[in-house]
Amino acid sequence: MQSVTPPFARRRTILAALAASASLPWASALQAAPTRGGAANLAMIAEPQGLDPMITTADLVGTIMQHVYEPLYTFDANWNVAPMLAESLPTVSKDGLTYTIPLRKGVKFHNGREMTADDVVASLQRWMELSPRGKSVGAQLASLTAKDPHTVEFKMKAIYAPLLAQLALPSGMAAIMARESIAPQLKDFTGTGPYRFKERRPDQYTVLVRFDGYNPRKEPASGYAGKREAVLDELRFVPVPNANTRVEGALSGQFHYADLLPVEAMTRVEKAQPAVVPIVTRNFGFPYIVFNTKEGLLASAPLRRAVQTAVGSGELMAAGFGDNRFFTAEPNFFPKGTPYYSAAGDKLYNERNPQLAKDQAAKAGYNGQPVRIMASRQYEFHYNMALVMAEQLKKAGFKTELVVVDWATLVQRRNDPKLWDVYFTHSGLFPEPMLSPPQLGDGAPGWWETPAKKSALDAFNQEAVIARRGPLWGKVQQVVYDEVPFIEVGKFNSLSARSAKLEGYTPAIWPFFWNTGLAK
Repeated sequence: MQSVTPPFARRRTILAALAASASLPWASALQAAPTRGGAANLAMIAEPQGLDPMITTADLVGTIMQHVYEPLYTFDANWNVAPMLAESLPTVSKDGLTYTIPLRKGVKFHNGREMTADDVVASLQRWMELSPRGKSVGAQLASLTAKDPHTVEFKMKAIYAPLLAQLALPSGMAAIMARESIAPQLKDFTGTGPYRFKERRPDQYTVLVRFDGYNPRKEPASGYAGKREAVLDELRFVPVPNANTRVEGALSGQFHYADLLPVEAMTRVEKAQPAVVPIVTRNFGFPYIVFNTKEGLLASAPLRRAVQTAVGSGELMAAGFGDNRFFTAEPNFFPKGTPYYSAAGDKLYNERNPQLAKDQAAKAGYNGQPVRIMASRQYEFHYNMALVMAEQLKKAGFKTELVVVDWATLVQRRNDPKLWDVYFTHSGLFPEPMLSPPQLGDGAPGWWETPAKKSALDAFNQEAVIARRGPLWGKVQQVVYDEVPFIEVGKFNSLSARSAKLEGYTPAIWPFFWNTGLAK
């Protein structure tokens, strides 16, 4: 069995100088150089709603397009920020406001042209206009300029501690694009990555092929950082919305990799060893329930609090994952032993109190309107939790309407505040709080913008010292519990599977397939 330990399991600081005392599974997964050539069939949970990595925080889009586009920075195996298209970490001015970033020379786009600072500036300007995370950075930015062909400079309005982490995340990626390819709606996917876009046939596949002009970094591979090599000729990302079909395809050898399998498939996958290798990612992430704070029934904060009172998160997690080896129900957003652990708001977690919720709703003026709960069966645990939440709300006197759509449709519909009140999603568990969920940023579906949020986040993001920054997270967490823009349900482990023929694969939250080959 392969496993990956996310940021908190073996280290106690984030993006900081303290090294982990134990080696991480990223490193143990490294093997002898895999065989060059071949095509890998990769079963994904759905058809991506698009291939623009900036405009959506959907993990599926980031997973695919991180092979085509690269950011200035990325994360190594210890979740430290590491340079990718940047030559090195930035030089930061004494006041903490100016970041000078040197760029690598000789990096080629897929059209053969060399990357320059003008491409970087144009790309990041687009990211700050379109991406929820980019908008958060843009709100703190005084200027972004190309100082020379291989240097860019950020000037911030105030100290903004998450800047480099925001630039490094694959989801909602700050992708560097050839400036001539940039458009409001991308049609030309020209990046610098080890694979280039070849073809997409909706509901069939997205095909990426090796970019022979790729210029890799020289450092050894470490997490997403270091040397990347396109060993495989071709990556075929196949949408397989039915979870059981992904299981059967993995067991039969149809797929070399199958993403996010239902946890009840664990026994079957284990029995299929050594031909099939189960991949358990501990503390993979957290499901969360997003509320529409802009329009509709739950634009009312008191009604959101009534819904929160009715919800039993422990029951939701049990419905979503069944086997208690795969989930934890706890109120803290970050695990004990990490800088951002806090018990703030814990009395409002997992209340499951229908009578109190009914009383709160009545005082808030509830008069029988349905709560529209949107979920997708392509993430089966989302759907199962939505079913239970609907029943919990009914016990508290709410009417509910369960809207079940495919994931691409959900991602599209959640952008329209007239179409939903609640939707289910999940996020990876990252070492930097501002990386997830996107609702902590600006403009993400849910549209949570209040003075209390701004005050708590400004204080948190303008403190660069982790020892002082950690306690400030508790104030943010308390505002989330008080205003209920979303409910963090719990934490979960994920199950995926790969063929034993897939050599050199390194488990990761966003699976990547550079440095990976197929045995002959």
